[in-house]
Amino acid sequence: MSIKHPVPDHQPPEDEQPKNKLDATIINAGNWLSLLFIFTVFISFYEVVMRYAFDSPTIWVHETASFIGASLFVIGGLYAFAADKHVRVVLIYDLVSQRTRHYLNLVHHIIGITFSAFMTYGAYTLAKNAWFSPSGELRLNTSGSAWNPPFPALLKAIIVIAFCILTIQFLLHLIAEIKVLRKHSHV
Repeated sequence: MSIKHPVPDHQPPEDEQPKNKLDATIINAGNWLSLLFIFTVFISFYEVVMRYAFDSPTIWVHETASFIGASLFVIGGLYAFAADKHVRVVLIYDLVSQRTRHYLNLVHHIIGITFSAFMTYGAYTLAKNAWFSPSGELRLNTSGSAWNPPFPALLKAIIVIAFCILTIQFLLHLIAEIKVLRKHSHV
């Protein structure tokens, strides 16, 4: 007699499903980009072997691993919001009705749009200074190390792009909350 095991459902619960196509794209891209953490582990292992086994340290591994890690953490913020896994103060949120939660979400999204829009502007200013000299010539900031890659400038560009996307995410989530509230107010 064989025991039948149910096929596990790998779909997240309905309240954890992406709310829009942008969220779905971010989650999909984030899942693929997370593989870069494995690459970072491999190059870090390579550095340890080269340094301690062959007395031949690299000049590129530390900065590359730091850049990849920093970039992935920035993108991780978008992923957490898209997957609704961001930090939320649940002390009040869990005590109120579903309708009140939607209103709290409205406030959250409005504050989030404002915050991310200001952060986009600030990040743009920093990125612009990291990419262009005061005279307007293209000149990427570099790390200043012996290898001297342009990772600081590239990371600042990633931060600007991430905040632009976050602002759009907040706007799309705000629109979705308004639609839910309108739908339930006509019932």
